[in-house]
Amino acid sequence: MNKEIIKFTLLYIVMLLAQVLICNHIAIFNVAVPIIFIYFIIRLPISLGKGILFTLAFIMGLSVDIFADTIGVNALACTVLAAMKHPIYYAYVPKDDKTKFLTPSISSLGVGIYCKYLVTMVGVYCVMAFTIEYFNFANVKEIVILAASSCLLTFIMLLAIDSLIIRKS
Repeated sequence: MNKEIIKFTLLYIVMLLAQVLICNHIAIFNVAVPIIFIYFIIRLPISLGKGILFTLAFIMGLSVDIFADTIGVNALACTVLAAMKHPIYYAYVPKDDKTKFLTPSISSLGVGIYCKYLVTMVGVYCVMAFTIEYFNFANVKEIVILAASSCLLTFIMLLAIDSLIIRKS
């Protein structure tokens, strides 16, 4: 079996379990919720085909929806995140032969570019998820506060996770 497949399968299982068993029960000041399972989608290689990317993102979102009892919110937000992955990546990284086979990480992109990529991806997910969850724009202020605080907390946690994974490698 391919080492990459084993690595991403393990990442999928660990992120899913951490999200549903730990992070879904955390709400700092009742506004900031860590959403670490999207790290799986963020770390998938750029060279991965769009069909496989969408399928994996949908399955990850659906898995969280099943355990969190959120009817399709995460599945839709993860699918949108998968659709935005390539445009966001290539907004910060030049499109050439060297960059299309990278797996986004601090070590492959550098701290500055990776932070921009990560915060944009997390921001897209948070805005989508909280907008879908509330499904109206009557509470725009609340949606913005929830999305911004969750985005900041998630960004910090994912940066820490990426730093730990890189050090172990």
